Amino acid sequence: MSSITLIHNPRCSKSRQTLALLQEHGIVPNVLEYLKTPLDEESLRAIFSKLPQQQVIEMVRTKEAEFKDAGLSKTDSSDDALFAAMAAYPKLIERPIVINDDKARIGRPPEAVLEII
Repeated sequence: MSSITLIHNPRCSKSRQTLALLQEHGIVPNVLEYLKTPLDEESLRAIFSKLPQQQVIEMVRTKEAEFKDAGLSKTDSSDDALFAAMAAYPKLIERPIVINDDKARIGRPPEAVLEII
């Protein structure tokens, strides 16, 4: 069983490309379809701690309608509010995310995940 996890949305082209890229490198990741199995705030915080991003907003899909509906702002929303929103509206989680032990990368572009495999 692989120690690599892919936070995945099969309807997302970048997510599908990232999965294919991992498979091309002989990796069969544990696939977590986060829209079917939502992540809680604690899990989201743990993932963020493994990412190189410095700001939580970089892990959020700000162009989704749910971002505006939740009353969030790119500049004024607290980290707590962003984590709560991602837990409440999983669609707001930037995807795909590959996790390998204590490191994670957002697959935008998909090749970015190669840094940690």
